This record gives sequence, C-alpha cells and structure tokens, in this order.
Amino acid sequence: MRPGGTQDDTRAAVTTTPYGDAHRGHASRPRYTLGVSVVLLLLCALWTATPAPAGAADTTQAAHLAAQLRTNPVYVTDQLPREIPRSTAPDFTRLAKRTGVPTYVLVLPNQSTNGKALLGAVHDRLGRDGLYVLVDYIGVTDAVAFGVRAPAEDALTVTSYELPYDAGPLRSFERFADVIAQGDEKAAARAEAASEKYGGSHSGEEPEELYIGPTDRDNQSFLTGILLTGLPLLLLTLGAFVRRWRRRLPSARRNPGAGTTSHLPRGVLPGLALLTAFAIGLGAWFTFDQTTSSAAQAPAATDLSARIDRVAEGLKQDSVYADPESPQILDADQKKQLRDRIQEFSGSKDGGPVFVTVVPQMPEDESAGNTDVFAASVHRELDRDGVYVVADPVDGDINAVSYGLPHVTNRYLFGLPDAVQYDDSDSRDHRLGERLDKFMTFLEKAPAEDEPDYPAPDRRPEPVDDHALAPLFSGDFWPGLLVGALVALLAFALLAGVLAIVGTVLRRRNPAPLPSATLPFEAPTDPSTTYLRRTARTELGELQGQFRDSPDQLAHMRAWECFDAAMLLVDGDVDALTDDDSVEPASLVAVIVLSRAGRAALSGDTNNLCCGLNPLHGPAVSRHHVRISAEGRRRSLLPVCQVCRETAIVEPGTVHTLRMTLPGPERGERMPYEEDAGPLPAVRDGIPELINRVREFTSVS
Repeated sequence: MRPGGTQDDTRAAVTTTPYGDAHRGHASRPRYTLGVSVVLLLLCALWTATPAPAGAADTTQAAHLAAQLRTNPVYVTDQLPREIPRSTAPDFTRLAKRTGVPTYVLVLPNQSTNGKALLGAVHDRLGRDGLYVLVDYIGVTDAVAFGVRAPAEDALTVTSYELPYDAGPLRSFERFADVIAQGDEKAAARAEAASEKYGGSHSGEEPEELYIGPTDRDNQSFLTGILLTGLPLLLLTLGAFVRRWRRRLPSARRNPGAGTTSHLPRGVLPGLALLTAFAIGLGAWFTFDQTTSSAAQAPAATDLSARIDRVAEGLKQDSVYADPESPQILDADQKKQLRDRIQEFSGSKDGGPVFVTVVPQMPEDESAGNTDVFAASVHRELDRDGVYVVADPVDGDINAVSYGLPHVTNRYLFGLPDAVQYDDSDSRDHRLGERLDKFMTFLEKAPAEDEPDYPAPDRRPEPVDDHALAPLFSGDFWPGLLVGALVALLAFALLAGVLAIVGTVLRRRNPAPLPSATLPFEAPTDPSTTYLRRTARTELGELQGQFRDSPDQLAHMRAWECFDAAMLLVDGDVDALTDDDSVEPASLVAVIVLSRAGRAALSGDTNNLCCGLNPLHGPAVSRHHVRISAEGRRRSLLPVCQVCRETAIVEPGTVHTLRMTLPGPERGERMPYEEDAGPLPAVRDGIPELINRVREFTSVS
C-alpha cells in the first residue's frame, strides 16, 4: 500500500483488448484482494527498480508523462493525429470533471508494456492521489485509483461491454466517466448487468456498431435506387394488369356494370406511384442518415506537424532522439556509444551527419506509419543533409534514407541486411542498441559507387482520411435505378404469370357466361359434349342465380318460360349437368339457348330469333338465304347472326362451314344439329316454338 493511501489504492483495472471477444469471454470482476494489491506493488516496484544515478535526470517514460500531467491533468499525445488529434484535449478535460474525483488522463499509443505498471510509475513520480486513466486510439484500456474511492474496475467492464468496437476513445472515456460518477453500488450493478448481457458464455449478443463504412453506404445507395424505381414501376404495370385481369374474372363478366364502377379514376395509379417514389426517397433519407464512417475527428494542421516539429527540435540538440512517450529501450551507455560512432562517422572522409530517431511508426500517426514519409518530413523540417535513421521501439524495425551524402547512397542502404533491419528475437528491447551499432558498421563499409543513386524520397504525408460518407443519392444509387427497373419487370412477369394461373383456375371452377357480342367468335362449330355440358351448366346456373337475386323479375313470363323449359330438359335438377351422359348433346344446346334467351329477357331483350346456322352464336339479326351444304345450290331461309349474315353476303360458298354439328351416336361421328329428333331443330322457328317443342318432347302440355 502506498504511503498516505487507503485500501482503495490497490483497486486496479484489468488490462484489456477493448471490445475484443477474447476479453469478453474471460472477463471477470476482481475484488479488493490482497493478491491484486501485491501484484500491483510488485509491478510498480519492477518499473522503478532501476533509479537514475544521483544527480542524473530521470529520462524514463513515466517521468516524462508525470511532468506532462503536472502541467495539465489531461495529456493527449501528438502521435495519433489521424485518430485522436491533440485538439481534443479540452473534450477529455471536460469529461474528466464528471468523475467527481481528481482524474489524470493519459491518451497514448497502444502500450507494449503493462498499463497498470505504467500508471503506478507515473503516480509515484507525480506524487498526487487520484484516478489515473490510460486511453489509446480505441478507448479506455486501464484505470487505477490511488488514494480515492472510484469504481475503476466496474467502469472498465461497463465501457468494454456496452460500447461497440467503433465507439472511439472520446465516447469510451465519456461512458467511463459517467459510470465512475454513479458511485460504487450503481457501477457494480451496471457492470454485472453488462457482463451477463454481453459476456455470458452462451450470449452471442454484441452492441450495435455506431458507424458504417463506404461499402455500407454504397449498399444503401444501391438499395435506395432499386426501391425508388422498382416499386413505383411495379405498381404502375401491375396495377394496369390487375385492372384488366379483374375484368376477365367470372364475377366481373356476370356483372359488367359493377366491374366498371370499381375502376380507379384516371391518374390515380400514376399519382400513387409518384407518391410511393417520394415516400421511398424521404424514408431512405431519414433511415440512412449516417454522415461519417468513424468517430475520429479531423485534425488541424498543427496536429499533423506537432510530432515532426518535436523530433526535429530534438535532433538539433542531439543526433540520437528517443521518443520520451515510449518505453526507453536504449540505456544511457548505448546512447553514448551510438553518439560516439555517429561523431566518428561524421568526421571521416567519406562520412557525414547521421540522425537517429527512435520513434514508433503507426497507421494513426501523421505519416500513416510510412517511415520514408516520416524521414522526409523530419529532413524538411531540420533542413540538414545526412543519413536519417528511423528505429521503431515497438516492433524493432530499422530503416534509413540518405539525403545529400554522395558516399552513402540509397542504393547501398537498400541492401541493409535483414539481421540489422529486422529483429527475430524475443528480446523486449529488440536488441536495438546492438543492431544500431551494426548499422553504423554497415555505414562505415559503404563503397564508392559509380552508378547513379536512387533519388532520395521526398514523399509527403498521405491526406487525412475524410471520414465523411458519400451522399446517399450518389455512387451506386444510379446503377440501382437501372437494376430496380429490371427487377420490377421481372417481378411483374412473375406476378402476372401467377395471376394468369389463378384466373384460369377461377374461370374453370366458376365459369361465367360469355357476352352476347362475343358468342359468334367464341362458340365452336363442332362442339364436344364436354364443352356443351360445361357451358349448359354455366348458363343455366347463371339464369337461376339471376332469378334468386332479382325475385321481382319473375313477372317476366318470357324469362320464366325459358327457365322452365330448360329445367324440363334436365329433369328439374341443375346438378344433372355433371360429367355423366344423362343429357344428350342436342338437349344441352337447347338448354344453352333457352338460358341465354331467359337472361336476355330479364335485361329487357325479347328477341325471338336465334342463329339458325349455329344456335350457339346467340341472337339473330335477320333472316337470310344461305347454303347449308357444300353439295348443290339449294338455299334455305334461316335467321342468322351478324357474322353469319356477312359471310353469306361476302362469301356465300363458305357459309355452310359455319353450320353447327353435334356428336353422333357412333364414336367420332358428327351430324348436323337440325337432324336431331329432339326439340332442338325448332330453334330455327324462334324461341317460343322451341319452348313449345320442349314441352311436347317432355310430355308437358
């Protein structure tokens, strides 16, 4: 326990990989135990085990960070401008005040060392109690309370579980500060709930991501384009098709007047399609309202140049610059030895200045992790020729670029041995001091070359990613419009086919009588018994239904007589018109004719004549001399429909082909209908005569 502290001093945060599955699957909430206290004290002791010599300045990472916190309790690194610009420091300061306890915040690159130990070492050097928080480019990673009561562990648990991976460091710290402000009891309950909801072994639930990427926006634009043309076009085409489809349904053909009154007024469908397109566009605008793909804030120019300025200023004072924010993996003796070799090389005949920077290279820094860009930027700022060496203390890589040294060419530096450039050991310091010493030996052996050198790279930093998403109505939106039209046509073809099948089934199950005007064109000349039976059942059933629906029509004696005669032919039972052969084909034709005449009488048409060539043609318009046989020139005066009359006038030699024949007694045999022994031939003399012959035929007076 630290001097002046309390038992809460030992409350330590769990080092996390924020929002990662591995952390969530094994997360626990350690309590204030003696074991944790001992571990924390040991880590801090190890961190500070090698004190600086008496009278020597403390150049450790912890000392530098403590000095920064002594000036301002919130320190934001200059090494992450593409994700956390230094200009966000006031936002972190504002949020830190919410905790209700002294809070010290370090926003640093991801630490390769133990975060708890670093915070403990910083606290030792700063000498101030409070809540110490470590934040990287993803979010809060560690927190330790020294001398204050603060539920740091619970706040870390809530932050890591409740927020998605893309929440960003500022939002992560905001959630952390809010949980700290709730106090121990509420924070513990909230952490427990978050662990159960998101961290259970059987829970696959994850917080929903807050941001979408450019690919997601392209998908949104594409979908919007498809819907914007697909649905309105489908509405227009399918609406017109359904209107025509309904006209062909049995119910519409039985009651044509009702079918016409149910039609939508002209212009309603186009207006509805236009309204649908407007609603889709407006709905997409409000639904896909994301404007940025990241929580990162845009850096200012000073944010992007801060680290370069710091490094260049350091190189003006010393040829070896080790980043003070990073772990110091070069000790004083190694630095002195490296300076001596640089000085020796600079004073040699074929040598020159060498500038060594031990600075981490990350995708989030001003150079986007590109060592050539970093070296070029430092060279421009320092404005001195020489060999610029970039040694990464995190991964141990060594890269070098030559500017203006004729005897040390970039062609030569390109051949730097892998054993010098890369570290293949497991050493914590990457053997960086030893490998830099070998690098100086490599420089000293540079031969004179006659071939022209590679030009020294003068690359500029890549532009900072503009996290603003493309407008919704752009990019893949335009191809989506075309695809939407194609999808609408395909959907229309599919739905039209389905409706056609449904309509066919409905017409077969519940067929409707054909309008009189279409009978001459639809009625066959040589009908089959099946056709006659189906048509007779439809016509007689329709007449029967009209009597039921309009009982006052019973006053029309003509319609009643037709119905009565037709019922006599089926023995008073409409169901007799089934699939059996109880009713002869000629009688079936008579039933059809009488049923049609009865329905015509109910509508006010009392025409007594029926087409004598083919009674299935419906009402006759006049009598005309026609040839009923291809043999001879004998003519008969018969009532004929309009089609038969025109044929008799225009092509009298072919009019006999319109005469109806019926199935004969023998299989495959056909005979003219007027040769039947039943009442059907009387149809040539009019409907009243047919009714009388039916009564006589059925022995009814």
